[in-house]
Formats: sequence, C-alpha cells, structure tokens
Amino acid sequence: MPKQQRTAEPSAPRLYLITPDVTDAEGFARELSAALKGADIAAVLLRLKAADERTLINRVKILAPVVQKLDTALVLDGLPDIVAHGGADGAHLTGLAAFEDAVGRLKPERIAGCGGLNTRHDAMVAGERGADYVLFGEPDGHGHRPSLDAIVERIAWWAQLFEIPCVGYAANADEIAPLVAAGADFVAAGDFLWADPRGAATAVADARSRLRRPEEAA
Repeated sequence: MPKQQRTAEPSAPRLYLITPDVTDAEGFARELSAALKGADIAAVLLRLKAADERTLINRVKILAPVVQKLDTALVLDGLPDIVAHGGADGAHLTGLAAFEDAVGRLKPERIAGCGGLNTRHDAMVAGERGADYVLFGEPDGHGHRPSLDAIVERIAWWAQLFEIPCVGYAANADEIAPLVAAGADFVAAGDFLWADPRGAATAVADARSRLRRPEEAA
C-alpha cells in the first residue's frame, strides 16, 4: 500500500485485497494473478496458514513477485519478523499492542498498518505512533464486527480530522459504496470476492466499479 497523506482533493479510493488463508502458495499464485488483473489494487493483505518460519518465508517469496510486478504492495497479516526475509512490503498488525511492538522493526523502510482498533483513542494512538494507515470494520477473532452504520461513522470521523489514510472493511459488495461515501481512502475486500461463483477476477472488477465517490457518480 503506498505511503501517502490525504490531500485537500482526495484521490479516488482503491481496493485493498485480502487473501484467504494460504497454504499452497504456488497453486494460489495463479488465482491471485487473475484477480489482480480485475482492477487497480493498491495492496494485497496476505494471510498465511500457520507453519514454521521457513515455510512461511517461502510462501511469501512465491507470492511477492506476483503482487509487486503490478506495483501493488504486499502486506503480511501479522508476522512482522519475516517481512524483510520474504521480500514483502510491510505488515498489518491487529490491535494497538501488537502494532506498538512491531512498528519500530518495520518503519521507516516498510509499511506498518493497524487494525483491531476498538476505540477512537486507540486509533489516534496508532496514528501518533506512525501507522501508515488504520483499518476500521474488520471482524474480530470470533467473526464479530461493528454494524455498518458504526463503521461508516468511524470512517467519517477519521476522514474529517486526520491525514493518515483509513481503510474501510467491506464484508460484501453492497458495503463498498457507503464506505467510500464516508471518506475511506481504501476499501478492504476479501472472502466474498474469492467465494464469488463468477470467479475472483470478475468479482474484483465489479468491486472496483463501486468505488466512485458520490460526487464522481453524479
């Protein structure tokens, strides 16, 4: 994900693609490559099934070129200590404590994003500590998430007050437009794209078509 600050004239939002939990990196590389061709993707959040460190690094090494050849950033879900070894661009940390523990090992060379921010205070602290972006609305470890209205409210608050980009998590395609209208700089989308019977590439292209801000659609 590009390191950027919000400007007075916000750029069009971009997709932040979240993978399923990956075990077979070589097999998934083909599906990922096809999905990336469906739209301009800012970043891919790579989720990896638990394994030993060497296996995890090898998976990252297989998938990093697939993503980065398109000028898309590869961000690991956690695992800050293998980012450099695998050739990834950064890590996404869930929860303020995990972010604070890892940010010093990632910045300034690598991206450090933060999610799992349950309060406005936590979000502000993450921004103050150097987060390259904050993510709102993702499910917790039990699959629970705030209501869409609550997510939209949090994004609108952040977008009005802070320059650090925010990512809104969309659980389905219909949530994309409200997140964009609230001011999200990026929209995170994952499971519903990979489960789409039309294929991930078509689902990604459809998601991209929903990213126009209201003033652009008028």
